[in-house]
Amino acid sequence: MFRTILVATDLSEASDRVIECLHELREWGAEKAILVHALGVRHLEEIARLLTLEAEPTLAQQKAKLESQGFEATLEIASGVPGTEINRIAEQRKVSLIVVGSHGATCAREMLLGGAALAILHKATVPVLLVRIKVGEPEALAKCELACRNFKRHILFATDFSDTAKRAFSYLEKIAECGPEKITLLHVQDKVKIDKHLRNRLDEFNRIDAERLEHLKSSLQKRGVQEIKIELPYGFPIQEIVNHAKYDAVSLIIMGSQGRGFISEVLLGSVSHNVARHATVPVLLISAKRIKMS
Repeated sequence: MFRTILVATDLSEASDRVIECLHELREWGAEKAILVHALGVRHLEEIARLLTLEAEPTLAQQKAKLESQGFEATLEIASGVPGTEINRIAEQRKVSLIVVGSHGATCAREMLLGGAALAILHKATVPVLLVRIKVGEPEALAKCELACRNFKRHILFATDFSDTAKRAFSYLEKIAECGPEKITLLHVQDKVKIDKHLRNRLDEFNRIDAERLEHLKSSLQKRGVQEIKIELPYGFPIQEIVNHAKYDAVSLIIMGSQGRGFISEVLLGSVSHNVARHATVPVLLISAKRIKMS
């Protein structure tokens, strides 16, 4: 499923913590890992050379960590900006998953998610696993702590029944064969969309969507998952997904990276990207199929 993964690193402690999470991906079929560091200094050859020399010892240590987890690991240093270079290398090397941390540099603020990670999510043509890093206090002595203890303990699958959500579910079906302990299937009846003109049809929508969720549940049961819960709340999708993950001891969120409202999501930021920004657990985002224009 994820035979070759690309691991984005900014050489920070946060990146070290992300790499420590990745042994579980071996159970998902990951064999090769490409460790990528982007310098962000294209056309500045002398600075790029100095930064490369400075980066090499840390990259060698991170590569060794991947190898100790059983990966066949390689290194790539790119001169351009992280978001662009990581997606370019992912396509060039035909990777099946990009892994990126949600904190960078000092691990005290969301540098990657605010910049490179957001660019990766917008342009990625392969799934992206965003690994959340918790920051210790006080900030001056901040320590990066893993938020990825056992990905498959309790998976939350959020769906809007779009084509991209269906594609995301196909990945969940494969992950289900790896023996997750519990899966929650969640669809949020969007209060903003329904309240204005469709409130009188909420019962109808609940009946239809409950049947859809039961169909998904049946598919997962055939793959051996024993504990499956269905949730069909009425509210605000981002808030409901994030809160379910936080208060129901979820270990991983899986969802499509674009839903029904593709154009508005490009302009305003999608539900999935906002979930990635606010969730306290790792998020696996499955990108929509993109048509390349000739």
